[in-house]
Amino acid sequence: MVEAEQSRVCRVAIVEDHTLQRARTEELLQRHGGFEVVFSGVSAPEFAEWVRAAPREERPHLLVLDLMIDRAPSVDVALVEALLRAGLRIVVLSALASPPLVRSIVRAGVSGVVSKRDREEDIMAAITAVLRGDEWMTTELASVIAGDPDRPALSVQEERALVLYASGLTLEQVAEMMHIGRETAKQYLDRVKKKYSAAGVAVRSKLDLGRIAWAEGYVDPALPVPEAGNPATRDD
Repeated sequence: MVEAEQSRVCRVAIVEDHTLQRARTEELLQRHGGFEVVFSGVSAPEFAEWVRAAPREERPHLLVLDLMIDRAPSVDVALVEALLRAGLRIVVLSALASPPLVRSIVRAGVSGVVSKRDREEDIMAAITAVLRGDEWMTTELASVIAGDPDRPALSVQEERALVLYASGLTLEQVAEMMHIGRETAKQYLDRVKKKYSAAGVAVRSKLDLGRIAWAEGYVDPALPVPEAGNPATRDD
């Protein structure tokens, strides 16, 4: 997929089975300016079929995706993963009615999730954040994630070390904030890595820990995860 930054107009696709919601989303994007809706349809498979045949210059930079479709299967996580691997950025705009599906979509790598009960300003904020490479999570999603029975259980100290480290502090600063030694702080973070690795979540870098903290609701959902290459993402 072509990166949005290479074009003055951001091309957007919308997948939403409710006609009024889809029309309102189109109107919202067009009113905001700087967006061109290149696809508007009912289902993710329909979109996938269209995008495979579309010329490269017509493919979207961003997909606004509803997860649940009335009288039809929900969005396939494997399809979402394939679209993300192709470089498409995705904002989920959903009623969040199925917590297991929402959790699976977040684990797949979707970087923006908004509830249909959120304000229209929040929807546009999520779209803007995802396009610039940040992540956006509605506060409603934080409670959905927190109720995940498969989420690795962290001790109070492990959770605190994760939050501080994922917020951009160095290992030395984490230790100072927790009033412990550097090696002890490292041990807490190593335990976090092991617990998530055992749960099937790859953790190799500070950026991975940051994404875990964001996706699991440990850090403020309104704050972006530090970008790779910034000082805050070094494995200190």
